[in-house]
Amino acid sequence: MAIALALFSSVLWGSADFQGGRLAKKHPAFAVTGISQAIGLLFGLIVLLISNGWVAPNFDLGGYFVSGIFAGIAGYLGLSCLYAGLATGRMGVVSPISSLSAIIPATYALIQGEILSLTQGIGITIALLGAFCASGPEVSQGLSLKPLALAVGAALGFGISLTFMAQGSLTSALMTMIMMRVATLVISFILALKIRSIGGFTPKDIPSVALIGIADFTANLLIGIACTRGLVSVVMVIGSLFPIMTAILAFKILHERLQKIQYIGIVLAVAGVALISSA
Repeated sequence: MAIALALFSSVLWGSADFQGGRLAKKHPAFAVTGISQAIGLLFGLIVLLISNGWVAPNFDLGGYFVSGIFAGIAGYLGLSCLYAGLATGRMGVVSPISSLSAIIPATYALIQGEILSLTQGIGITIALLGAFCASGPEVSQGLSLKPLALAVGAALGFGISLTFMAQGSLTSALMTMIMMRVATLVISFILALKIRSIGGFTPKDIPSVALIGIADFTANLLIGIACTRGLVSVVMVIGSLFPIMTAILAFKILHERLQKIQYIGIVLAVAGVALISSA
């Protein structure tokens, strides 16, 4: 069950990132992040009301309240870096490096005492390599500083956010994700007041922004639930396969040709997941 949830989460993440990168070519990355996260918060509150999933907060470091805030701040920075990086047109630089964010929560989980079998360890390594290759790394022409810095920023932001998400989900996955959106909404509101703009969105953009917000919230929620039902190190790595979905959408919608390395990456990712599942 945990592996299935993580896989579905990666599909939703990849879809949201693809659409976010497209919108960030027309609007500021902070605005795409802020508006989509606000819609995600609204969606989360609806889910909360329907599910009656309210859990009273505690203010311990490991509770959903504090963990959710830290996860939201780190995730906001990661998303802003990712969308800005994708908007530079160097998706083959930004996406693969950002997919390595899973190394941070996986390493933390192992330090905390999780034990992997040899098969799981090999599967995780192959899956991570597959996610990296599936993004079509652009190294033949060198790596310019800006997209590289944004990619590293996205990886660090996502990695730290995922770690706090896993921690907060032990109390309540849903409330952790809601607190994340509360934190990002506050940041977005402050930036909007400072810049005096919400990004210049038009009514035609609303469906796309809503799709991003809802898909991202659902992906976060699923990965949080998966962390409570399986090994965090395994769940996070499988969730990091989102570049595959981004590449597929770029192929289908934008008619971008997949490189040989991307086909190899997809095969490696599938093989890695198969190994993990068989353990």
